Amino acid sequence: MKKATILSVITLVFLTAIFMVACAESSEKKQTKAVADTSKVAVEITKPLPKLIDLGSKSCIPCKKMAPILDSLREEYKGRAEVIFIDTRENRKAAADYKIAFIPTQVFIDTTGKEVFRHVGFYPADSIVMQFKAMGVK
Repeated sequence: MKKATILSVITLVFLTAIFMVACAESSEKKQTKAVADTSKVAVEITKPLPKLIDLGSKSCIPCKKMAPILDSLREEYKGRAEVIFIDTRENRKAAADYKIAFIPTQVFIDTTGKEVFRHVGFYPADSIVMQFKAMGVK
């Protein structure tokens, strides 16, 4: 009888652990989806300007080096082009939507919403400016 009780307790603990993991994953997916939808909407409802969408992470080293560049360009091109950062670790759906394999990845989108250029890795400011010029941004 003692073995049966121990076996029942072990089974109950095991099933509880499985249930908790499943609930946590489900909750994470719902939360990620909500965040992803918000970011995607933010990109779509803004003015019809050319866009640079930088997909990365706040914790990756090349992404951290890109942050001040993006901030500077966001101010410099205000009203002429949008510079958007999406953290792919917080927003996994956006990473999937943009088919991101490595971070950082910069995606340039024209005024019609069509992707016109993509770069993977650190991308210096002068190269971003050249790409904006190639897209007709002055």
